[in-house]
Amino acid sequence: MVKVAPSILSADFARLGEEVRRVQEAGADWVHVDVMDGVFVPNLTIGPEVIKALRPHAQIPFDVHLMIEMPERYIERFVECGADYITVHVEASHDIPGVLDMIRRAGRRAGLSLNPDTNLAKVEPYLQDLDLLLVMSVQPGFSGQTFRPEVLSKIARARELRDSLGLRFDIEVDGGINRDTGRSCAEAGATVLAAGSALFRSRDMATEIALWHDF
Repeated sequence: MVKVAPSILSADFARLGEEVRRVQEAGADWVHVDVMDGVFVPNLTIGPEVIKALRPHAQIPFDVHLMIEMPERYIERFVECGADYITVHVEASHDIPGVLDMIRRAGRRAGLSLNPDTNLAKVEPYLQDLDLLLVMSVQPGFSGQTFRPEVLSKIARARELRDSLGLRFDIEVDGGINRDTGRSCAEAGATVLAAGSALFRSRDMATEIALWHDF
């Protein structure tokens, strides 16, 4: 069974607390939170104080995806605000081992993400230090983009490496995920599906999540 992590980037920002509660009540496994700084990606979203305000609205893990430059400056703040998984980009950090160690020493799950055009070899040296590998299937920065099918081979290779090394990190995919692309990702080896529009705009989020759990 794959895990499902609705991305609140597609939620109604006027009532985010209610939306986070809806995610949990619909049977989601995680809440996916995209943090953008306007530098690493050309967009701005929410920060630690908003996450802190949302944390009481759900007991499921908060999967916080930092699309920011020099994330090591902010790890402590995201730990304090209630993040359970903290994922940084391999393209953004100058001290990847140090950042991952900082996250894990704080008692949180450490994730590493790579963009669609980044070769998987870029993250291979760090696989043994990961709780989560996040494969972007669109260029990060904006919601509603079209899934790039060429990432399926990257997902499959990541799963092959994970299993051959006897590791247990989750493989999450984010970007353009819907019923069809989600099923393809799960078949390729993904263990977590992050999705925004396809879940928040579905007729019944709980029914949709239950369907995805069976991929």
